[in-house]
Amino acid sequence: MGQILDKFQGKEWKRRQIRKITDKVFDHIKNDDGRANLTFEDLYIAILLVYNEMNKRLPGPHFDPPSKELVREKVKEFDLNLDGEIDREEFGAFIQRLTVDTFIVVGQGMIITLVVAPTVAVATKKATEGVPGVGKVVQRLPTSVYASLITLAIMLFQRSTYGA
Repeated sequence: MGQILDKFQGKEWKRRQIRKITDKVFDHIKNDDGRANLTFEDLYIAILLVYNEMNKRLPGPHFDPPSKELVREKVKEFDLNLDGEIDREEFGAFIQRLTVDTFIVVGQGMIITLVVAPTVAVATKKATEGVPGVGKVVQRLPTSVYASLITLAIMLFQRSTYGA
């Protein structure tokens, strides 16, 4: 699945998007605090801001940020210089690791919508040929319009299940 997305947009696209968000958030926190690195409390606030940005920009479900306990555990892996603070590079790597699953969920939803939905549309259009009343209406619709309607219906269904 990841290979298909890599073909369309490349792994570098994901890294650039996350990097834009992390740089923006890091600069915001750094400017408010005046420090070069993030303390644990700054880091957690920054993570909340990153997840807020991701939820604004990415289609699909709302992604909940990790708990403070999880962040406390994970931060030990990324504080490479062991100073108890996270610098810009450590923060970028930290967020890349935290958000791996996020892009998998978004990618799966995109594949379902873009590949499966049109296939389902073509199959259901053929299946409705013999249904009285409905078959005639469906057959009059151009396949492209019918596929678009089915894709829209699947997107609405996906969105409703994400909110549940």
